[in-house]
Amino acid sequence: MSPKTYFLAKALVAASFVTFAAASAPAFAADAVSLNSSVLVDVVTKTDGQVTHKLMEPNSTNQKVPGAMLVYTLAYHNNLDKPFDNFVVTNPLPAAVMLADDGFGTFDVSVNGGKSFGKLATLTVTDANGKARAAQASDVNVLRWVIPTIAAGASGKLEYHGVIR
Repeated sequence: MSPKTYFLAKALVAASFVTFAAASAPAFAADAVSLNSSVLVDVVTKTDGQVTHKLMEPNSTNQKVPGAMLVYTLAYHNNLDKPFDNFVVTNPLPAAVMLADDGFGTFDVSVNGGKSFGKLATLTVTDANGKARAAQASDVNVLRWVIPTIAAGASGKLEYHGVIR
């Protein structure tokens, strides 16, 4: 595996390390809600003018393609016999992955490493000349979802799309 391939493989896997918190979390919160993450590559093929999309596990070929779409899924499950309130999932983006330009309405983003969050349209960054400009998808480095309540025994999924830089 070449150094670039290894880096991208690590970057794709790194996105699976998410953290969570809850405003009213008991000390056993880590066992209260389980999280599982996965990443798939949207492999696009064109045959006779027809475009097809196939979601595949990352491999040494498809994870090296700049511009390739990645589909990240975070599945959660409340292991308790009571609701879990104010569940917060925070997910850093690997440096080799840029947030795709879709789906910003379902989660908040950070452009400063998680120090603050908001909707992308409301955030700014400072450019190389020291001037503020509107933040773009390429500036996002952390995602955050807040789930008000997960019912007892309930499961759900969070999804976002990334693009290999």
